[in-house]
Amino acid sequence: MNKALMAAGLAVVLGACSSSKKSDVAETTPNPFFTEYTTPFGVPPFDKIEVAHYKPAFLKGMEEHKKEIDTIVNNTEEPTFENTIVALDQSGELLNKVLYAFGGQSSVNTTDEIQELEQELYPLFSAHSDDISLNPALFARVKAVYDNQASLGLNKEQKKLLEETYKGFVRGGANLDADNQAKLRELNEKISVLELTFGQNMLKETNAFKLVIDKKEDLAGLPESLVAAAAETAAADSMEGKWVFTLHNPSVMPFLQYADNRALREKIFKAYINRGNNGNENDNKEVVKQLVAARLDKAKLLGYEDFAAYVLEENMAKNEKNVYNLLDQVWTPALKKAKEELADINAEIRKEGGNFDAEGWDWRYYADKARQAKFNMDENEVRPYLELNHVRDGAFYVANKLYGITFTEIKDIPKPDPDAYAFECKDKDGSPLGVLYMDFYTRPGKSGGAWCGGYRSQTYKDGKRVDPIVTTVFNFSKPAAGQPALLSADEAETVFHEFGHALHSLFGDVHYYGVADVPRDFVELPSQVNEHWVFEPEVLKVYAKHYETGEVIPQELVDKIVKSGKYGQGFATVEYLAASLLDMDYHILKEQQPDMDVEAFEANALNSRGLIRQIPPRYRTTYFSHTMTGGYTAGYYSYIWAEVLDADAFEAYKETGDIFNPEVAAKFRTYVLTPGGIDDAMVMYKNFRGKEPSIEPLLKNRGLK
Repeated sequence: MNKALMAAGLAVVLGACSSSKKSDVAETTPNPFFTEYTTPFGVPPFDKIEVAHYKPAFLKGMEEHKKEIDTIVNNTEEPTFENTIVALDQSGELLNKVLYAFGGQSSVNTTDEIQELEQELYPLFSAHSDDISLNPALFARVKAVYDNQASLGLNKEQKKLLEETYKGFVRGGANLDADNQAKLRELNEKISVLELTFGQNMLKETNAFKLVIDKKEDLAGLPESLVAAAAETAAADSMEGKWVFTLHNPSVMPFLQYADNRALREKIFKAYINRGNNGNENDNKEVVKQLVAARLDKAKLLGYEDFAAYVLEENMAKNEKNVYNLLDQVWTPALKKAKEELADINAEIRKEGGNFDAEGWDWRYYADKARQAKFNMDENEVRPYLELNHVRDGAFYVANKLYGITFTEIKDIPKPDPDAYAFECKDKDGSPLGVLYMDFYTRPGKSGGAWCGGYRSQTYKDGKRVDPIVTTVFNFSKPAAGQPALLSADEAETVFHEFGHALHSLFGDVHYYGVADVPRDFVELPSQVNEHWVFEPEVLKVYAKHYETGEVIPQELVDKIVKSGKYGQGFATVEYLAASLLDMDYHILKEQQPDMDVEAFEANALNSRGLIRQIPPRYRTTYFSHTMTGGYTAGYYSYIWAEVLDADAFEAYKETGDIFNPEVAAKFRTYVLTPGGIDDAMVMYKNFRGKEPSIEPLLKNRGLK
């Protein structure tokens, strides 16, 4: 099992599963992890996996993995690429199998029992990972192969695997003395537990708040679909006749955009931005303080001046100077644009006779009015044409036009949730590419946001390609019974975004796990470039059809979408950049701050850059899971870094006059989507584009220039 996969597995144990059985009870049915899956396409048998199956399979998986490592270490033959590097890469099959199932389910249906199990297993997995990365005899064999590589005749992919394996051991502390390795073990366990605690606290805080409305007049301004969904939420919570709004994005964001009742907007807004900051048992401030300190200690122990330096060494950015240079280039024009939008918002307030200046809970509400005033554009006009299944089919259409691939729904197959969909993906020649799950609706046990994950990685076994099992997860409001799921423009973009990640996974074609991953600030390129097609008029006319009449979206409305598309980018860009800067500021600290006041640190980081009070960062510190749970630590800037790439990449299509140009699509697939991390990220991009990217298309696309 390679280092990257081990790290992914560690994050996986953060999760949950759909069963409600106690985790400490005896297994009541045969453990499905101990035999080959007999399901269609080899997907996990979700309907047969019980909570009680995870722990014994997890422990046995670690036991078998240790034996496999011992076999490599005790091999009396000279270390070779095959008997050491490949053997290590392919080790841990059972453990990997459990981690994929547990992790894939982890964040979509959590339970108290699973969270207790996480707290038990998480430290065990951290120790197991360290046992491998800090095994001196194993490292000696890896180093022997690494030092002798010139005589091995390795191909490019094999050289990359050897390089990544060796580097993984060094970055994992293999060169430290025994005392410092012991300190590193303690820090790794502490960091892993703190990251787990942060995520669990955030989910509890999000689920704890309910805005209960019992007067119909307080619903004024809200779309009918949102009101109906709130009524169903209330009914499910035994509050028939009332309406419940939550802090899940599909509920809170449209409420802030449409609700006429300003006092209620303020109440839900303040609840949203204070998650993890309420002085209760789920408060995350002390967790953050300890986590930032532990990460700095780890970085210094490994010879880095700060944790950002440790992270960025592996990314395209390479160092913090390059990150801040990009963020600062965009910050100034974005803040200027946001202030112009604020002026529009205050003008709308005055037009309505208001005698107050806008606050955070007013922004989305009055920005929507300003958009309507400027462009005669009401987003609710668009929603009937963005029915969820139609949007999904639009994403499939674009992929078919670009690459010739097809998606066919699979009905009789185990699914991660009863509401999920499954599709078989085939290449243009009919050969299989993999299975895609799509899990659309929010649930109380589901983590917020949207993401793409997997239940099996693409690899090769016995010379034959093993197809990936990919999942895309969303948090859209489930429609009321008999009603369609109508998306906002942002939600439609999210479908295309996560589907772009899925294409990256489905097209991957590597022989080793250890070369599958790309740098964090490159990984968003395939997803973000895919967003460019969602509102192209040629694409809208294919999938944007009225859910009742089947009428294709009128050209007049398409024109409004195009003309209004850049409005609001000041707000969107500033809130994103504010979070990116906050993430970096925590992780460029070079000295411990034992008296750190998290709220004061955040305020200083943002106020010193002139952030206007009406725009909080997209994620405030105490619910900033991207950085505090480990996925995008010192890496939230990656979205804007990748946007430089994706904006420039889409220009390659536009320059030909054909957004479906097959030659450009073939190059993008060949050089970006297929090779995993075999090549350097910038080399991959230049192989596709023929040059380094320019920032100009990004500024133009966001209307900042």
